[in-house]
Amino acid sequence: MTAGNVNIKPGARNHKGFFLQKGNYQLIDINKYGWALICLDDAVCHYVDPDDLQLHSKSCQIES
Repeated sequence: MTAGNVNIKPGARNHKGFFLQKGNYQLIDINKYGWALICLDDAVCHYVDPDDLQLHSKSCQIES
């Protein structure tokens, strides 16, 4: 998956177990441990399970 706009699935939690607020997130990266880094804005970022993401635009693509 490449960087782009994503939404989160209902009930998604971050790596600390806290529920995430709804919004349009920017997918920054997926690290070597399997966590996706998403940011709501310049100050709010979370690590989440990539399975909790929904593609928001065609700017996100699955790389093979």
